[in-house]
Amino acid sequence: MKDRYDIVVIGSGLGGLTSANRLARAGHSVLLVEQHSQIGGLATYFRRKSHIFDVALHGFPVGMRKSLRKYWGREFSDRVIQVKSIRFDNPQYTLESTFDTADFSAKLTEHFKIPQETVKAFFDALAAMNYYDQNTETTGELFNRFFPGRTDVWRFLMEPITYANGSTLNEPAISYGIVFGNFMSEGVYTFLGGTDCMLKMMEQELLKNGVDMEKSCRADKVLVEGGKVTGVVLNGKEVGCKSVVFNGSMPRLVHEVVGDECFQQDFLDGLSKVRLSTSSCQVYMGIKPGEKLPFIGDLLFTSTYPTFDSDALCARTITSRTYSVYYPEIRPGTTGYSIVASMNARYEDWAGLSREQYKAAKAAMVEDTLNAVSRYVPNIRAICDYTEAATPLTFSRYTGHLNGATFGTKFEGLKYSMEMSKQVAGLFHTGSVGIIMSGWLGAANYGVIVANDVDRYLVRNN
Repeated sequence: MKDRYDIVVIGSGLGGLTSANRLARAGHSVLLVEQHSQIGGLATYFRRKSHIFDVALHGFPVGMRKSLRKYWGREFSDRVIQVKSIRFDNPQYTLESTFDTADFSAKLTEHFKIPQETVKAFFDALAAMNYYDQNTETTGELFNRFFPGRTDVWRFLMEPITYANGSTLNEPAISYGIVFGNFMSEGVYTFLGGTDCMLKMMEQELLKNGVDMEKSCRADKVLVEGGKVTGVVLNGKEVGCKSVVFNGSMPRLVHEVVGDECFQQDFLDGLSKVRLSTSSCQVYMGIKPGEKLPFIGDLLFTSTYPTFDSDALCARTITSRTYSVYYPEIRPGTTGYSIVASMNARYEDWAGLSREQYKAAKAAMVEDTLNAVSRYVPNIRAICDYTEAATPLTFSRYTGHLNGATFGTKFEGLKYSMEMSKQVAGLFHTGSVGIIMSGWLGAANYGVIVANDVDRYLVRNN
């Protein structure tokens, strides 16, 4: 680590990684720092025994292929492969889909008996949505406009998106429309080789492009003089820089890492009204070497709750789980199988527990999940040799996100993220902000948008 850089990127989620790579390619000196011992942020992985567990759901839109090719290289985009089987199992229906417009249209007309002209009008309305439109319609109002009273259809259209980014029926329809429309173009994709392979390739690419990288390195303070960034304090050491890209919790950046005194009061007042997204719980299940899983789908959206209910999805009494199933084909050259169960959750439901209560609650969650998986894999207890659980406190610990918010802030947070540099010159924010910028594709693309803003700022002020 040198004494001075053009840019310090704090946080190595997909937004920070892509921003750092973009800026290094543009010829700037870049330092990337990560408080954890490995890169990836929420899109990371960990190893236990013979198992590799991916933390993020292995599903993103086809647009990720284009973004990886353009901002990382063809060797990345060539590894983007389609997830073939997405299954739904709940009290209202049991279906399998390829999760694209043609298949969803067929399901809506043939299974749910929605007139074809209504289905077409719905997808046309989604395609016409634009972030800059002053559209006040909520997702619930959008659904009721096209499918009045059809809670089974609402569930079919909404539940996977809620699992993916915590959105609800009461939030802006524009945020739902853009995310859903991205997936509907050509289905759901994943990275061949797994998250560990992708991050290893990204780290090599960053080093090749001249990025300096420091792990287990905490950003204590962003230094501001005369209304502009002058440096950062990293693990107690002061490093000079012209600009900072912060890839993490926006409230933490403003209130803790920079300081309220550097921001105008109207900005602080507006930021105080920005809602954090909910968090997640996960249960990781590793299958014994030599044992095999039956094919139960690549992504399995399950629920025992009677209808779609975003509050029920977050409850401590778990009724809904998404299973990411990893077969050897995902990691060529391996023979291992694993399952990651993901559940939406609230930080406050876990933060108030004593140490003993917390330990017992995690153990109970693992047991309940094994019982739930046995519906699809009856012998799961016999073939599973490792389990581990993560809670909102886990995500808070490893990412520094306030309340363990898995997807940063809600929709209204995007405005304050994008206007950060108007408050402090040279200060930029990227990552999961607003539902539009959540997920792998949104985070990576937002990293590019911010990198372009940083480049313009540095050129203008050189």
